[in-house]
Order: sequence, then structure tokens, then C-alpha cells
Amino acid sequence: MKNYYRFTAVIMLLGIVFSVYSQQKGPNIAFQEKIHDFGKIKEEAGVVTHDFKFRNTGNEPLIIQRVVSSCGCTTPTWSKEPITPGGEGFIRVAYNPRNRPNKFSKTVTIYSNASSGPVMLRITGFVIPRPKTVKDIYPYEIDGLRLKTNHIAFTRTYKNQKKVRKDEIINTSDHDIKIEFTRVPPHLTLKAVPSVLKPNQKGYIEVAYDASKKNDWGFVIDRIWLKLNGKELPNSRLVVSASIEDDFSKLTPEQRANAPRISFKEKNYDFGKAQQRKEIEHEFVFTNTGKSDLLIHKVRSSCGCTVVSPKEKVIKPGQSSSIKAIFHTGAYRGRQSKSITVISNDPASPTTILRITGIVEPPQKGK
Repeated sequence: MKNYYRFTAVIMLLGIVFSVYSQQKGPNIAFQEKIHDFGKIKEEAGVVTHDFKFRNTGNEPLIIQRVVSSCGCTTPTWSKEPITPGGEGFIRVAYNPRNRPNKFSKTVTIYSNASSGPVMLRITGFVIPRPKTVKDIYPYEIDGLRLKTNHIAFTRTYKNQKKVRKDEIINTSDHDIKIEFTRVPPHLTLKAVPSVLKPNQKGYIEVAYDASKKNDWGFVIDRIWLKLNGKELPNSRLVVSASIEDDFSKLTPEQRANAPRISFKEKNYDFGKAQQRKEIEHEFVFTNTGKSDLLIHKVRSSCGCTVVSPKEKVIKPGQSSSIKAIFHTGAYRGRQSKSITVISNDPASPTTILRITGIVEPPQKGK
């Protein structure tokens, strides 16, 4: 019997010791769950929320300092007051599914005064896309005519190439719309199919690009205006862009070995420090180290820089020339980086980027 009482006393003592040491020193945050799956949700249903509940299992007040989400579509709110030992709190996570179809997995990170450090929570689910409306499919509207895009991009286009792009359209008005085009440059051909759209009728605008007729190189933009029922409206502009390059794809190994080569003495110039409203000049020297004539197609500068193209557009093998860059510091301040794009017929480097960098300092007070 004495042994029984002794055993019982030991068990009670161990229970007391365990109870004391099971409560962690300082604040501690313990979540019921760290991952929540919303399952399937409808995009049109809007924002969904979930509360992640936690308990302070420490022996000092717990303070949530901040909560950081992995993207702007996830918005957290949380218990602002200190959580006493044994008390409960929450982290509420809201997810906006608009324009975010299919699977998602987002995180929020909780920073607190708990000794265990930051805690990461995760929400997952699948967004069932809402049915698309006519406005969704054709977001650009011009007096009842809706377009899928107002920017026809031809991307890389070789100088000897002709390309065709189509832009789908629909008439959402209650009357016929006759479509015409004005201010069309010679290298572009546009037509609407059909040329007259009836109410609710679909069609397309066909744009043909003949790069051989465009007297330019690199990234170029043209603007064309639509005439609807004989009227040219202020917002009826279409943008057509292309990046015009030489076609080197059919060169033989022998032709490449005998091609021109543009070799710059330097491609980056750091002017150090300069005052506002000053001009920084620099000559970028280059040599044709190839075996045939080097053609400088185009030299273009970024904002704030003026470029003087080389006098010679044709550089013979072994011949050197230069491109003068003038950077106007103006009202700029701080670290600056201006670029100059050089387009040539060098198949190894058809586009070369030169840079002028440095720090522009404002005038000192009293001077």
C-alpha cells in the first residue's frame, strides 16, 4: 500500500513539473492550421476569406507586428491587440479571384515577438473562370465598333519580308458601320472584312506590312486613323509596330566569314559626376574588323541624349569611325544611364547598345 501511495505521489509531481515546463517561456504563437484549401470558387462570386486561428501558448503577451502577403490579390487583417498567455487571435486572409482563373497558391508571412520567428500560412484553390462578355473579348471601343486590340505588333520583321496580321472586330451598335482608313503610309495596306459591319456582326481588320518599303530600321511605330461612316474620330487611332532587321538566316558559313564586323573600342562611358545643365560629350570609336563593307543603318538615342551619326554610312574593312554622343544633364539628378542603339549589317551584332552613365548633382546652395 505504501508503494502505491509513493507511486501516486511521483505521478502527481511529474504532472506538475510537466505542466510548468509545457508552457513555453516568453510569447509563443501556435496555429490550429497553416494551410487552407478553398476548393473550387467562382470568379464572379468575388472575394473569399478564411480565418487562421492561433493561441498564445507562451507565458508573456504575444504581439503581431506585421503580416506580409505574396501578392496584391491577397489581403491580410489580424488581431491588433496583444494576446495574453492562453488567449486566442486570428489572421484573416482575403483572396480576390478577379481575372485570376485556374489554380492558385498564395502565402502570408506573420511576424511577431514570438521567439519561434516568422510563420508562413498558405491558401490554395481553383478559380472557375466567369463567362467572358463582349467587352472582355473586345476591350477597345470606338463609337460602337469594338476591337480585340488597338496595337498591331509585327515584332521581328526582316527588311525583305512581307507580313500580315488580323485584328478581330465586332459591331455593338444598332446601325451599320462602314470602316475606312486614313493617313496610311506606303508600306502598310489595311482593309476591313467586311467593309460594312451590320449590328452584332463580327469581322476583322487585315494589316499587311511591307518592310522593304519602310525607310527605317529597328523598332518603329506607325499610327493610322479609322473613319467610321465617313467620320474620323479623335480616339480612332491604331498603332502598328515592327522591329525591322536584316535577314541573316540564309547566309552560308563562307558569307558569314566574309561579313563585316563592328568592333567598338568601348561600349560604356562613365563620366563620373557632373552638374545640372551641362553637356557631356563622348566619342564612341569603332572599327570594321570584318572583310566586307559595314553599313550603319541607324543610330538612335534614349531620352536626354543627342547623337551625331558618323559622317560615313559605309565603313570599309579596316576603316575606323566614331559616333558622338552628347548628354544634356538638364534638370536630371542622381545616377543616370542613357543608351544609344546602333543598327548595322554585322550578322554577329546587328544591334549594339552603347551606354553613358554617371551622377548628376544639383547646384550647391548659394552658387
